[in-house]
Amino acid sequence: MELRAVNADSTMPLTGDVRELVRAEMERGGMSQAQVAREAGINSARLSQWLADKYQGDNATVDAAMRTWLKARSERASGDARLPGAPGWIPTATAKRVQAALFYAQMAGDIAVTYGGAGVGKTCTAMQYQRENPNVWIATMTPATSSLATCLERIALSVGIREVPQGALRIESAITSRIQGTGGLLIVDEAQHLSKAALEGVRSIHDLTQVGLALLGNESVYAQLTGGSRQAHFAQLFSRIGRRLRLNTPDKEDVEALLDAWSVPGDARENCRQVARQNGALRGLTKMLRVASMMAAGEGHALSNEHVRAAWCDLGGKA
Repeated sequence: MELRAVNADSTMPLTGDVRELVRAEMERGGMSQAQVAREAGINSARLSQWLADKYQGDNATVDAAMRTWLKARSERASGDARLPGAPGWIPTATAKRVQAALFYAQMAGDIAVTYGGAGVGKTCTAMQYQRENPNVWIATMTPATSSLATCLERIALSVGIREVPQGALRIESAITSRIQGTGGLLIVDEAQHLSKAALEGVRSIHDLTQVGLALLGNESVYAQLTGGSRQAHFAQLFSRIGRRLRLNTPDKEDVEALLDAWSVPGDARENCRQVARQNGALRGLTKMLRVASMMAAGEGHALSNEHVRAAWCDLGGKA
């Protein structure tokens, strides 16, 4: 089997012993044997013995597995080179409002709630804020973390506790010991997945440490803090919220900034604006523009309205 160079900038065939090719790729990618073993789907000890030419088992099978791994790495690198990258984080008007809420929560040691529709940039902005500021932790919740114990476990991992103790009280103690006095900010993303007990547990961490707390999520996050008979359950949390930011749809300026970043031509912009008004907003628009850019690159042409329309249909939109 002929193997081509994994480096996407080279098309020179690679020949020679497969062990040498694997070692070269490991060095090029800065990969450990454990990483390679996981990607190749073989036992780490077996890979170590095979690389040292000391494996006493079925070497032909390992050879074949590693050739498959090298081929997959090569094809993935080639595909990544062709895949248009999305623009980096864009400081839109909405993103600046989210940043301001996060900054307030951290500097004041207070609670901020940012809620609204999907795809308006809450998570991306939180990640950018984390990159730009020290002692910022993002704990992303899912249905699996709805209970108090699982929520605390996710937070513990997010703040850097690798050996999470057993029991909610012990986990809470470990978290508070880790973050107290840091002047940090705990961002709980997708907070709509949390139960009443979990939300109160998050509030208790804030009370115990005076570290800033930001809750991000959809409309139901705020609704369950204020609505109906449930309001009494969340009285302590609701009374502590220092800043509330509701985001429904992206501002027009947000959409235009994204279109500028993708260099979308004028005749394609109205279709893009319509996509931004759909569920998913900027996230859906970004996915569509990436597909459209791939189509354009494959044809060797500049991005056009035809590519935008084709990408929208490809993603299930109506023509």
